[in-house]
Amino acid sequence: MNSSSENWLIVGLGNPGALYEKTRHNLGFMVVDRLAREVQTQVKRDECRALVGRAIIENQTVELAKPQTYMNLSGESVSCLVSKPDRSADKLIVISDDLALPFGTIRLRPRGSHGGHNGLRSIIDCLKDNDFIRLRIGIMPEHPIANTKNFVLENFSKGESETVEKILEMSADAVRIVVTDGIEKAMAKFN
Repeated sequence: MNSSSENWLIVGLGNPGALYEKTRHNLGFMVVDRLAREVQTQVKRDECRALVGRAIIENQTVELAKPQTYMNLSGESVSCLVSKPDRSADKLIVISDDLALPFGTIRLRPRGSHGGHNGLRSIIDCLKDNDFIRLRIGIMPEHPIANTKNFVLENFSKGESETVEKILEMSADAVRIVVTDGIEKAMAKFN
């Protein structure tokens, strides 16, 4: 299919429910929510076990999605979303947190491994492909942590909150650049 007729699918990874809303592992959801607010749309249509909203970003139709399967099963939702008409993995952007990147940094890649992230692992397993754009947001702490599972499911500290707002703004800008100018330009600007 001609990829110009396909819509961008922008998937933020996270866990559903108020308990996880402000946790480090939910940065993907937070970026999708930020983009939705900026373009004044709502991400609430139920599709493929995800909340989805359609938006126009710089004259491009995009679907914003937040899988509701919990992180470890994200791929089930994403593979269903990608299989719909007008969509493909060629125009898929997945946004996730990353423990291997310093807090406050973002990295864009056109493809790659899961890097130990269970949400990305699930998507790669379900798509049988790792050839999709990912935006990884660093959450690495400045000190060693005993339990990574607990760490990613903790809320950001008060001291981190200001940086989180900057990260969300930068991440939303990065997604816009990918949609309008392509991954290479976005990587040159943000990596």
